[in-house]
Amino acid sequence: MPSPYHAELADDALVAGLAVEDADAATAFVRRFQPKVFGLALAVTRDAALADDVAQEAFLRAWRAASTYDGVRGSVAAWLLTITRNVAIDALRARRSTPTDDDQLDRLLQSTFGGDGHADGTGDEAAGRVEAARAVGHLRGLPPEQARAVVLAVYGCCTAEEISRREDIPLGTAKTRIRTGMRRLRAAAAPRRDEETEDRHG
Repeated sequence: MPSPYHAELADDALVAGLAVEDADAATAFVRRFQPKVFGLALAVTRDAALADDVAQEAFLRAWRAASTYDGVRGSVAAWLLTITRNVAIDALRARRSTPTDDDQLDRLLQSTFGGDGHADGTGDEAAGRVEAARAVGHLRGLPPEQARAVVLAVYGCCTAEEISRREDIPLGTAKTRIRTGMRRLRAAAAPRRDEETEDRHG
């Protein structure tokens, strides 16, 4: 169990502890960010077991890259979640030996926009589902064509060209929908990040 001292350290101080292999700092770092990391992994993979593997790999990569973290380029959370997203996408691509067929993509879209998103479980898995539900909620706030493009790109690991063919739209339109949808998702998530920052410092 990390000491109370480590639990009170700022995020960047915990990363500095990772860089020098401070075991207590590492434990505090994982406990602080586990719900967010697992939540994002689950939102991308939609598979609890795979999301757990992704979360472990993301923390391992963060530990290896801790000495290169630069706070000027962004927050610790943003840095860690970027690592997590990359690991999750890599995991999906590794699992998918052939391009996703239309039936699989239709099920993916239905599971994202259709269903109540609830499942059994407790603890970190439940926290992860809350994060996943928020992600789906933000997606549902997008125009349908942008939401579909984001789901196919991020969850389905489709390229812009694949989305262009599937949606029967020009390649430039597919790229615009993905880019605009991702920008709106970031903007929708920003107020919550601001609230969390205020809660930590309030």
